[in-house]
Amino acid sequence: MLTIHFGEMTDVKYGPTWFKYNYRPEWLAEPFVQEMIRYVDKSTYIDGLVINSPVLGPIPPERLSRGLKTLIMIYKKPELIFNATSCGENCAPCLLEIGKKKDVTINLEYLMIFPEPFEIRVENEDRIVTNTKDYIFAAANYI
Repeated sequence: MLTIHFGEMTDVKYGPTWFKYNYRPEWLAEPFVQEMIRYVDKSTYIDGLVINSPVLGPIPPERLSRGLKTLIMIYKKPELIFNATSCGENCAPCLLEIGKKKDVTINLEYLMIFPEPFEIRVENEDRIVTNTKDYIFAAANYI
C-alpha cells in the first residue's frame, strides 16, 4: 500500500541523488520500470544504459527526469522513505501502481492529486482514504 507522510520529515532520502549513486543498470530492463520510463518521460529503454528520449535523443539513465528517478528508487528500495515532492502529478498513477505491488512510504510537501479509484494511507492521521475529498481534507492539516 502507498503510505504518505505530509509535511517535513527527518531521515528522508532525495530520490535523484540516491539514484545517481545507487541505481543498478539491470533495473532498467525490468518491465515495470520500462513502463514508468514510457509513461513519465515519454522515453523508451533501448538496451544497457541507453534510453531514447523524443526530445534529447539517446540518453544515459542519469538524464532521466527527477520524478522518474525518484519513482525508480521508491520501487527498488521500498524500505527507505523518499521525498516525492520532486515528482510531478504525472507520477501519481505510477505511485499508486507501486503501492499495489509493494508497501511503500513517501514524504510529500505538496498536494499531489491522484486519479481515482485509490487507496492511500495518510500516515499523519493513521487513516486510509479512498477518494479525493477525504484525501484533500487529510492533507490540508499538514501542508
